[in-house]
Order: sequence, then C-alpha cells, then structure tokens
Amino acid sequence: MKLGLGLYRHMLSRPYYDFARQAGCTHLVIHLVDYFRQGKSNPRDNQPTGGRCEPWGIAGNPNELWTAEELSKIRREIEEAGLTLEAIENLDPAHWHDILLDGPRRADHLENVKTIVRRMGEAGIPVLGYNFSLAGVCGRVSGPYGRGGAITVGMDGAVDEPVPNGTIWNMIYDANAAPGTLPTISHDELWRRLAGFLEEALPTAEAAGVRLAAHPDDPPLPFVRQQPRLVYQPYMYQRLIDLAPSASNALELCVGTLAEMTEGDVYEAVDRYSKQGRIAYIHLRNVTGKAPHYRETFIDEGDVDMARILSILARNGFDGVVIPDHAPQMSCESPWHAGMAHTLGFIAGVLQARQAR
Repeated sequence: MKLGLGLYRHMLSRPYYDFARQAGCTHLVIHLVDYFRQGKSNPRDNQPTGGRCEPWGIAGNPNELWTAEELSKIRREIEEAGLTLEAIENLDPAHWHDILLDGPRRADHLENVKTIVRRMGEAGIPVLGYNFSLAGVCGRVSGPYGRGGAITVGMDGAVDEPVPNGTIWNMIYDANAAPGTLPTISHDELWRRLAGFLEEALPTAEAAGVRLAAHPDDPPLPFVRQQPRLVYQPYMYQRLIDLAPSASNALELCVGTLAEMTEGDVYEAVDRYSKQGRIAYIHLRNVTGKAPHYRETFIDEGDVDMARILSILARNGFDGVVIPDHAPQMSCESPWHAGMAHTLGFIAGVLQARQAR
C-alpha cells in the first residue's frame, strides 16, 4: 500500500507538497473544485462543513473546464516535490449538474465529463473520484468532540429541509435560479441516472486509462434533504459494481462512511470489495456512532480497528493509495497540519509494522 494525502484546491502549492513528503507520503489526491469559493460559513483551515443546510460555496465557471495543460502543470509540480499524483477527487457541479439532475444540458455535461477524463488521460492522472449525489454532504456540526477537546465534525440528526433550486451537491451552481425547491425523486430514478452516466462515460474512461471511482453517500441515510441516496448501506456498493464490469468502474472506498452505516459490517465490506480488485483508493477516517448521530474521531480512538482494516487490505493484495479522509484539528498554530500529521504517522506506523513481520 502507498501512503497519500488529500489536498484542497487552495493547498496545491510547494509548502503543502513538502509537508506531505515530510510526513512520509508518496502520493497525492487533489481537489480542483474550490468548495470554499464565496462560502459564508466554510473556513478554509478545515474540511468543508458549512452550516446545517448552508451551501459550501459557489460552483466554478461552467465554461472553463480543467485543461490538459493545467493538469500536466500540476502533475509536474507535484513530481518535482518528489510525489506522485494519484487522483482528482470530485467534479465541479458547474460542469455536470444536469447529469445529476437529468436536466436540459445533460448531453453537454456528459461531453464535459468525457473531455475532463480525456485530458486526465493525456496528463497521466489515473483516477477521477466522484460522488453521484443530489444533496451532497450536509447537516454536519463542528465542536470539541475529539480527545482532549480537539475540533471534529459529526451529525446530530437527519436533515429534511429541501434543496433550493440552483443548488446541487451542496454547492450553488445558479445564484439566479427561480424560487422553489428541487422535487423529490425515487431511488430507482437516481440509479437510472447513474446507470446512464456510467454507460456513456465508461468507454471514454477506458480509452483514456482513467478509473471512475464512486464515493459512498456521506452521511449514509436513505434520504437527505428529501433526496434519495445511492450507497447508504455497504451491500449497495455491489449494485454499483454490477452495473458495469469495466475495470474503470471503481470505488473510492471511504472507511469512515462505511462505519457510519446502520447495517452491515465494515470489516466484511472492506474484505469483500478489496477481494474484487475494484477499489481505486481508500479514505481512512474513524468515527463513533451511526448516522444520523455520529462523531468523527482521531484515527486511533473510534469504533473502527484501523490496524485490522489495513491488515484486510494487505491480505487481499490491495496495492493502491490510502489517504486520511478528515482529521481532528489539534490545539496549536497549525491545527490542520497537526491533525493530518498525527493521522499519517499512525497509518505509516501500522504499515511499517506489517512489513517488519
């Protein structure tokens, strides 16, 4: 397994790359979506949280896709720092919202995704993580819930407020949308939209040598903000895999989200999907509790035995990248760095202990 770090858009600079190397990382997963753009309650020194139902921020320019030159430049800068660029995580809602909504620009937005995937292939970036969700990540609270009063996030109950028009995946793509809210759709309709997306996007991904890696729904509830979720129990990932046998139809497996699910067993799920060879990369995050009542924790204090998770992955021959998902903020001048350093040190120690056996 390879130790990696996820970096947000505003962190794509040499100091953060050097921090990753100093912490023992060899790979990076990067976000090109700026979740914090004009957000009112989304501080840049932490993971994007927003308020209970406040959007993270404003989506990007719908007419400016990430270019092959831009992607290649970022990859070169990362390589110059001694790291490998493994994946881009998440598509900008501005580029694909009508795929999620089955809206009038769906065909144009499918071409957007295909263009991005082709450009990633040209730039030598092998994985695109995505989250096929209407409501996105929302409803979280922040507070001193971690050991020693470290700041972490969690959830204190279901979120039923409807999604306003012009908002998707918890970001605003149309600030001038007509008043009103997004109509509720069925689970079957959401799965139909996903199947159509994969049917049209996977051939392009295969030709480009890029894997499309699906994140499970976080928070994992049947409905969030009156919209259905795709993968809110561990077994539902299998349905996504079975939609297409392509090796480019992969998983962005998030251990913390799996642990929040109310059914199933996180260890069995990691075993099942790693045996199938369909995991593109791993998010590691520990939690206590189940959705919709849970808290994120330090990696060594939650409900999940992370050493056991890494042992299962090793036993099944997983040789991909493992990154911290989120980390508690520690009480010092650089809370994000300290939390990530603690998490990376724990993961590195477990991996080295296994190699020494």
